[in-house]
Amino acid sequence: MVILTGNDMTLTLFERVVKGKECVAADKEAMKRVTASRCAVDRIVNNGETVYGINTGFGKFSDIAIAKEDVVKLQRNLILSHACGVGEAFPEEVSRGMLLLRVNTMLKGFSGVRPDVVNQIIAFLNEEIHPVVPSQGSLGASGDLAPLAHLALGLLGEGEVVAKGQKVAAPQALHAAGLEPLELQAKEGLALINGTQAMTSVGALAWLEAARLFDHADRVASMTMEGLRGIIDAFDESIHLARGHEEQIRTAASIRSVLAGSRLVTKQGELRVQDAYSLRCIPQVHGASREALGYVKKQLETEMNAATDNPLIFDDGEKVLSGGNFHGQMIALAMDFLAIAMAEMANISERRIERLVNPQLNDLPAFLSPRPGLESGAMIMQYVAASLVSENKTLAHPASVDSIPSSANQEDHVSMGTTGARHAWMIAGNLRRVIAIEAICAMQAVEYRGVDNMAAQTRAFYEAGRKVVPSIKEDRVFSKDIERMAAWLGETS
Repeated sequence: MVILTGNDMTLTLFERVVKGKECVAADKEAMKRVTASRCAVDRIVNNGETVYGINTGFGKFSDIAIAKEDVVKLQRNLILSHACGVGEAFPEEVSRGMLLLRVNTMLKGFSGVRPDVVNQIIAFLNEEIHPVVPSQGSLGASGDLAPLAHLALGLLGEGEVVAKGQKVAAPQALHAAGLEPLELQAKEGLALINGTQAMTSVGALAWLEAARLFDHADRVASMTMEGLRGIIDAFDESIHLARGHEEQIRTAASIRSVLAGSRLVTKQGELRVQDAYSLRCIPQVHGASREALGYVKKQLETEMNAATDNPLIFDDGEKVLSGGNFHGQMIALAMDFLAIAMAEMANISERRIERLVNPQLNDLPAFLSPRPGLESGAMIMQYVAASLVSENKTLAHPASVDSIPSSANQEDHVSMGTTGARHAWMIAGNLRRVIAIEAICAMQAVEYRGVDNMAAQTRAFYEAGRKVVPSIKEDRVFSKDIERMAAWLGETS
């Protein structure tokens, strides 16, 4: 059970709830803040004060006052009109992450929602009811309006949801779980859709994937070092301490540890004086991407605990302030950085694949083929890796440098953060397949060198990997091997 406070969410807790399907509960003190914030909204409505988002229109309509008897209808209209998302639905785990992050920000006590709203979202999480949310349509400022509107539809008993793994109409899922559709009151519709929870959920999932893949990249690169009889001296601690970058030092240490005891790696001058950069500069390139990972983690965990809706209610309603915390620029820039970091990991992995299969660059059988000419071996695997790496270069174009004004120029600068997050997640999938191809090629190469001479850690990885993808004895449909290896890398740490 994870207790939500509004202030303590981490990527580790996110993974437990979103991927591990762990149940959640609201912290009692946090619920007191929610209640106090709601009382402030009720006073504003009852006193007839005009406050944006409570009894006014939205965006360009913010100067239009709404009659007291229409406040409830205003909130429902907001959700219905903003549910304009298009394209394929996000995977279920993205929707679950959005629910988790949305309720976490409400528990900070600045949103002015009733405890009923918090309880409904928590019930959805614990009953595994996840609204179907289209993946396209967010500008990433005024928050993720369209995706979050689709998320809110499910809470209202509208649209479709995935319940216990099955897509059903929302009323059916609510009835099965013993829940009633939520009827929104003043401020609550806006509190549900103003925020960065779509981009942050996608970004968190992309980060978790990247962190796992970066560890695999070090292991697979180590096995490639053995397959190519790479020079271990390039990983000597003195070199990396001389430069001083923390993650470069850590990566070099990791490679040395993984290759401890290997009789396949060489010393400088033994076979050659220097290796190509894709081997020699593994600590520098992998380390740089790991440094980016640390920065992105900080941004994501800050945003997970941020009040991102508008307006925000302070001092028991004495201050109700409109600002721009829904603007996703912090996450947009972080997602672009993450995308570039992952793209570079794929770039250098593909170059190692080329060195494994190209007979002009090694002394292995051409394309690792058991019978070169009759059997093409891993030839086209390198083509696939090159295609994925090339696609990554397009996907890594920064989304955050773009902006299109909206709402009659009231919202005249937007972040495109959700686009950046989606692209980062797509790159993560491509990276996983590139590393899978390198792993298949490296396993084949070390077989030619002699598995008995491998380091203990790479040998263990090789033996586990061979249970997923068998040795290449003759040509076969390698697409299946790549997908099996990629799935295995995605499931193991």
